[in-house]
Amino acid sequence: MPPIDKDEPVYMIGVAAKLCEVHPQTLRMYERLGLIRPRRAGTKNRLYSQADIERLQQIQRLTQEMGVNLAGVEIILDLLDKMQRMHEEMEHEMNRIRHEMEDEMNRRIREILKRQG
Repeated sequence: MPPIDKDEPVYMIGVAAKLCEVHPQTLRMYERLGLIRPRRAGTKNRLYSQADIERLQQIQRLTQEMGVNLAGVEIILDLLDKMQRMHEEMEHEMNRIRHEMEDEMNRRIREILKRQG
């Protein structure tokens, strides 16, 4: 069975609203504010992915449990997105450096073995 793609848009707005326990109009408002960006099927139908659902649930936690207003939610989500991108960039750079070090180490080992052989 192939791995589940969290970014695959599969949920219609009604299903997404039920999963997040909000009214569909709330999802439309979040979209207008730029907090969520569902994909479109045609010109009207919004399709939400599992990643969208998780983001919506995060918005609900921030607003309902923590009392953050929507302007604050926007700032928090933007910072979290930036942190995620920075983390991914750091992981990529760490892997690049690790590969460079491994290559250099292997090159030096080959040189030593060549001198000994």
